[in-house]
Amino acid sequence: MKRRENKYFYLKGIKMGIPIGLGYFAVSFTLGISAGNAGMTAVQAMLTSLLVNASAGQYAGFTVIAANSGYMEMVVMELIANARYLLMSCALSQKLGEETGLLHRLLIGFDVTDEIFGVAVSVPEKLNPYYNYGMMTVAIPGWSLGTLFGVVMGNILPSSVVSALSVALYGMFIAIIIPPARKNRIIAGLVFLSMAASFLFAKLPAVSSLSPGIRTIILTVVIAGGAAILFPVKEEHNEP
Repeated sequence: MKRRENKYFYLKGIKMGIPIGLGYFAVSFTLGISAGNAGMTAVQAMLTSLLVNASAGQYAGFTVIAANSGYMEMVVMELIANARYLLMSCALSQKLGEETGLLHRLLIGFDVTDEIFGVAVSVPEKLNPYYNYGMMTVAIPGWSLGTLFGVVMGNILPSSVVSALSVALYGMFIAIIIPPARKNRIIAGLVFLSMAASFLFAKLPAVSSLSPGIRTIILTVVIAGGAAILFPVKEEHNEP
């Protein structure tokens, strides 16, 4: 019974991961171009995407490599660029059942991306690890192969085509947030507030100089914390 349930969630995860993988394949072309400009080969860039799975973190890493900076600069840059994934991992840990073992938690934590997190956290019931495994099965190859072909073909494609491919990522974000926002007015209001606050943070002199990763962390903590206090989610307790 448990094996059949895991298979069901794994196949469902693959279905949900197909648009993510296709979007990653298109978007990571741009990342591959950055890797090529940093002097990396196609195989090196592909392995980086296979092991890191972080667009902003990889782009920051490729920038550090291109500048011939040291390891300490690389460590600090990666910590800043990827710090938001700590918050996502904490949120996902609350979706997992108590019976979820350490190995499953580590495997899920290996590929906590913005899109996979958005899909996984929207599951109404407890999260089955195989649901994430299904999405990862499609998303990780899409991201790494897109980076590979970005290095190979980046200098061949026109810049307008490369720029158009990067728009696909925003389409995936819209597809993730619209359904729950239509069902819940509070979520819709928080989405609008987040977009407005993000725009202001990018324009205000006091905070616009901060890195996008730091701005995302500040907004996430403030808005999510405020929403948790003002609109707490009531948990249902079933009597035995």
